[in-house]
Amino acid sequence: MKQNPSSIKFKKNQKPSNSLLFLSEQKNFILIKGQMGLKSLENGKLTYKQIEACRKSIKRVLKKQGLIFIRVFTNVSITKKAFGSRMGKGKGSHSFWVCPIKKGQIVCEVKYYFTTTINIVFNALKSGGTKLPVLTNVIYNKY
Repeated sequence: MKQNPSSIKFKKNQKPSNSLLFLSEQKNFILIKGQMGLKSLENGKLTYKQIEACRKSIKRVLKKQGLIFIRVFTNVSITKKAFGSRMGKGKGSHSFWVCPIKKGQIVCEVKYYFTTTINIVFNALKSGGTKLPVLTNVIYNKY
């Protein structure tokens, strides 16, 4: 999985406002590629390491019984100033990348084969949800 965007217009971003987290785009809130998914129940920010830990945990339980689709990407740059620096003198240097998560947004999806039991996929998504700093819930398509 890619860790950061390959090309960006500006090196440093402004902090996203809290109102941005409450906007709702419908394409992020429904399952598109898979039959079961991991849905966030609160707003927050995810780093690359947290997303990767979630993916590895799901893959460890699923083995080769399904495909995993990650629906989020770290595209917001977070900056930090040195610990002993005084006030002023500009913005700090780039530190790491985050992905802002909205309430109800789908973090990842799983498309499983017909021979796989639903309990295995459910347990895999539950174990992946424990690796994230936001509360999550497992959802599925009813068809």
